[in-house]
Amino acid sequence: MKLKQDRSMILFNIISYSILASFSLLCVIPFWLILSGSFSSETSVIREGYGILPREFSMNAYEELFRSGDTIGRAYVVTICLTVTGTLLGLFLQTMAAYVLQRKDFKYANTMAFLIYFTTLFGGGLIPWYILMVRYLHLKDSYLAMLVPPLVSSWNIILLKNFMKSIPAEITESAKIDGAGDFLIYRKLILPLSVPGLATVGLFMALGYWNDWYLCNLFITTPEKYNLQSLLFNVLKKAEFLQSSFAGLVTTEYYDPPKETIKLATAVIVTGPIIFLYPFVQKYFVKGLTIGAVKG
Repeated sequence: MKLKQDRSMILFNIISYSILASFSLLCVIPFWLILSGSFSSETSVIREGYGILPREFSMNAYEELFRSGDTIGRAYVVTICLTVTGTLLGLFLQTMAAYVLQRKDFKYANTMAFLIYFTTLFGGGLIPWYILMVRYLHLKDSYLAMLVPPLVSSWNIILLKNFMKSIPAEITESAKIDGAGDFLIYRKLILPLSVPGLATVGLFMALGYWNDWYLCNLFITTPEKYNLQSLLFNVLKKAEFLQSSFAGLVTTEYYDPPKETIKLATAVIVTGPIIFLYPFVQKYFVKGLTIGAVKG
């Protein structure tokens, strides 16, 4: 009987791992095709399409993107600084708000929580927000225009508040008996116990800052202040222009930049670095998301 159960378990594991491996492969193949295409020549991609391996190896797309290396390097620095600063500062502000809202001894917790939730249902609109940012806050062509708006999210505060509710209240009460203040409890007890929630929200915020191009295009007018997404968006627009009916006026026999492979190289440059962030927070991601979502 035990031998039969062991065989059934082995068969179940083989089937399960085979299915998971197949789904993982299906997720990896598209990105691999992009990576392979970015190292292919323009003519081979147009003539034969994408392949698992480059049919004609070429670095022309990356050479075109890095033609002005200082420009894309500066855009990388801007994006990395905004991502790191915005994520850390945003987590600090949102965890403090979530900690206060989940405290049972805070008299106006329900009122404040409702006001925060209310902002997810209604907004002032683009024009009033733009006027506020430019005319009253004077954030036109400022790095703060890309840093400040995504700092605080109502959804993130609610998620963190619900996650912190899963922490036993006795921990806070015992710390208060020992004479610890609110900020010491928050820093020494609540934050270390909220690592799964912090990793989940931190990943969302980092992805938001890294992939943002809208705020840069809306408020930034100096090219030296462009972030990576906005800079590469302009590169793609330039490539599309060269494919238009005016391409003959721009390109010459001595200069014909790649138009298809440069799009693939752009995708690799943009998505590559942020992919390496996920393995570090993967073990916290599902736990933080599910606990924060189901607690009332």
